[in-house]
Amino acid sequence: MPKKVLLVADNPGDIRLMQEAFLGANNSIHVLVVYDGMAAMSLLKQQGNYVHVPRPDLILLDLNLPEMDGWEVLALIKEDDSLKAIPTLVLTTSEVEAGIAKSYELRASCYLVKPQELEALERLVKSISDFWLTRVKLPQQQIA
Repeated sequence: MPKKVLLVADNPGDIRLMQEAFLGANNSIHVLVVYDGMAAMSLLKQQGNYVHVPRPDLILLDLNLPEMDGWEVLALIKEDDSLKAIPTLVLTTSEVEAGIAKSYELRASCYLVKPQELEALERLVKSISDFWLTRVKLPQQQIA
C-alpha cells in the first residue's frame, strides 16, 4: 500500500521541489499538500473538503504558515489521541535554537532544516523516505 505524506507549507516553489524529490526518492509515495495550518487540521480530522481524504502516514510541517502557525498545528496534533502517533517532522529554514527547543517541547518527531541546494534537498527527502516510510514501524491507522 502506498505511503501518504502530508506536506504543510505555503511556498509553491518549495512544495514543487518537495513533490519532485519524493517522486525521485520513491514513486509509490503519495504527497498530500495543504498551504496553511487550518487546512492541515481539517485534513487530519477529515472534515469539510477533506472528509474522504485518508490520514497520512507522515507529516512534514513548516513553521511559518498563514492562518495557524506550525507550532499551533503541532500542539493540536500531539494533543489529539487520534493524531498524536503520526510522526510529525518539522521542516523549516530556521536554525534558531529557541525554535528547535520549542518544537521538541511540543513533541515534534524531529526538526529538520531545509537545505538551500537542490541536491541536498533530494538527499534529505530520500533519507526521510528510507527511514520514516521504509524502516520505521508505524501503528496501523484506526478507522473512525
